[in-house]
Amino acid sequence: MPTSPLKYAYYPGCVAQGACRELYQSTQSLSKALGIELIELKQAACCGSGTFKEDSQLLEDTVNARNISLAEELKLPLLTHCSTCQGVIGQVDDRLKDAKINHPDYFQRVNGLLRKEQCSPYRGTTTVTHLLWVLVGDYGLEAIQEKITKSLVGLRCAAFYGCYLLRAQKHLPLDDPFQPESMENLFRAVGATPIYYSGRTQCCGWPIASYATESSFKLAGGHIQEAIAHGADCIVTPCPLCHLNLDSRQPEVEQVTGQKLGLPILHLPQLVGLALGIPPQQLGLHRHIVSTRSLLQKLEL
Repeated sequence: MPTSPLKYAYYPGCVAQGACRELYQSTQSLSKALGIELIELKQAACCGSGTFKEDSQLLEDTVNARNISLAEELKLPLLTHCSTCQGVIGQVDDRLKDAKINHPDYFQRVNGLLRKEQCSPYRGTTTVTHLLWVLVGDYGLEAIQEKITKSLVGLRCAAFYGCYLLRAQKHLPLDDPFQPESMENLFRAVGATPIYYSGRTQCCGWPIASYATESSFKLAGGHIQEAIAHGADCIVTPCPLCHLNLDSRQPEVEQVTGQKLGLPILHLPQLVGLALGIPPQQLGLHRHIVSTRSLLQKLEL
């Protein structure tokens, strides 16, 4: 167990409060079960999902400097369960910490815009992290194993890391950006069997879904088909945008691929929550587009 209670400034992001409400719900349930305290940043803004910088890097940096400053006011690390948010905000944090030393004029320009809006300045005094890094690094796999009441032995899980979590920041905590193992190690810790396939570290296709829909669905379909071919019972992702393309759009993906898929897609806290004995309803597993019934039957839940 951690030597002291874990406490974070919680940045839920937009998707978990809308289309993937079950991610918000399961994160709350999991954190309560593990004794992790989350102080929600209710005044935070959308990170932009990488689109702000298409118009203005200064816009992306200023909006997210404000988000980080809200965590700095609490003197806490900023935690998100969205790997896109973590990638965008973490990259801004890296850039501004560098600018504070090497590009002070730009650093002051960002803070000048924050002062103009009567916001607290960005100081670069905290860190940006993801729920995965908290579970694997801060809380620890052995401590999680001590909390297990329902081993997931027999469940074959395919990780889908996505893009931002692995490659947005220069210094990735706890893992290799090209050959990651953190999710697979977490699967093993809760008794599940990890499934390896090439698509686990690739793009889900969501970023191009609005203007190249067929290509997006072909990407998603290829990953799902490969996971099924390798024997996966489910895909588990730390990104709600990946979840949208792999789960909520899976019926449309099936039309593009011409193949029935039906593979359940879980959010990371849902999988860990099942091992901790949290009821499926409490984890929001009934909210998915692709039914999770096959997975729950296999676990006799």
